[in-house]
Amino acid sequence: MNDLPEIRLDQIQYDLPDDRIARFPLLQRDASKLLVYKGGQIEHVAFTDLPRQLPADSYLVFNNTRVIPARLYFTRATGALIELFLLSPIDPDTGAVPPISQAMEATGEVVWQAMIGNRKRWKPGETLETRIPMPSGEVTLRADWFDTVQSLIRLSWQPAALPFAKLIEQAGQIPLPPYLNREATTDDRETYQTVYSKKEGAVAAPTAGLHFTPAVFDELVQQGIEHDYLTLHVGAGTFQPIKTNDIREHFMHTEQVVYTRANLQNLLGRIGHIIPVGTTSMRALESLYWMGVRVMRQEPTPFTLDQQYAYQLPADQQPAPVAAVQAVLDYMTTHNLESVTAHTSIYITPGYSLRLCNGIVTNFHQPGSTLILLIAALIGDDWKRVYREALDNGYRFLSYGDSSLLIP
Repeated sequence: MNDLPEIRLDQIQYDLPDDRIARFPLLQRDASKLLVYKGGQIEHVAFTDLPRQLPADSYLVFNNTRVIPARLYFTRATGALIELFLLSPIDPDTGAVPPISQAMEATGEVVWQAMIGNRKRWKPGETLETRIPMPSGEVTLRADWFDTVQSLIRLSWQPAALPFAKLIEQAGQIPLPPYLNREATTDDRETYQTVYSKKEGAVAAPTAGLHFTPAVFDELVQQGIEHDYLTLHVGAGTFQPIKTNDIREHFMHTEQVVYTRANLQNLLGRIGHIIPVGTTSMRALESLYWMGVRVMRQEPTPFTLDQQYAYQLPADQQPAPVAAVQAVLDYMTTHNLESVTAHTSIYITPGYSLRLCNGIVTNFHQPGSTLILLIAALIGDDWKRVYREALDNGYRFLSYGDSSLLIP
């Protein structure tokens, strides 16, 4: 990544007044504002106008991950409260991250990596226990240290036949972004999910999709705008601020993404017209290209992508997007796979050339974040003008805030 232009952290900062952070959603999801940026021109409309603002041949790609109630609370015998914020499941035998769907279906016992609040109070060898009322009767949930160095926690429960997904739905709380600076409410269990959320496993919502309603989807159909869903399980690392002055030295988080055979078949006919809904969808799509490159080059672990890979291959060795996607589809056919589970740490910054994405529908992001870098990779320094316009026109910012359509 040292071949990239140097970008200092202060170049992706802007002044976000506290009162512009949307701490609660609007009563009506699609009542938000929409800033439209097309080829340098900006206009302000309602989000319900999105289907008419999209180019006629646009193909939208949504992330259908579903946020799990990943915050668990236990009380020690002394009265001390221990908080577990579940990050990702771990296979206790291999140390690898299994498919999250598999972990959600597990019964009896799971191991997860977690952030632990008040961890100094929780002694090695001490079992934490809580009782959870369920429609089928009370469930006893226990937590034990599995690996204190890596912050791995073993969760076990009785009755053991209960799937983990159903257990955590009752036991946990929705983990709101830290910048909202408030406790989750009962309403957040619904409002912090997209209406199309389906695949459980995220610890943060793909918030660009929060504005979509059945009425907006109906209008997309009326306008002839097609769409599809893939799954990227958003991790807590999405909120990790950049702390290095040179952004090239930032350590990027890893997220799990699932591509289906149908995803690839649909994309192949729409390359050149693809608009992701949200930064997570963009990361998933751009990662797919590079995974196709790895398949074509017969590289080991083709479905694991580090943050450096997209900057290492000379331009004359980079295949066309159609060829890269076709390579993944051919791989799935050869191996008789209906889907592949991949892991990506892709780092999209200015200097990166987008391969599959031709625009984005997205909210307004934190100053100094990797998400600002992604927007700058798409529209260059005009991101500053877009954000000034949004601030000057009363837009609400961050997860529960207003939306934008950005097309270079």
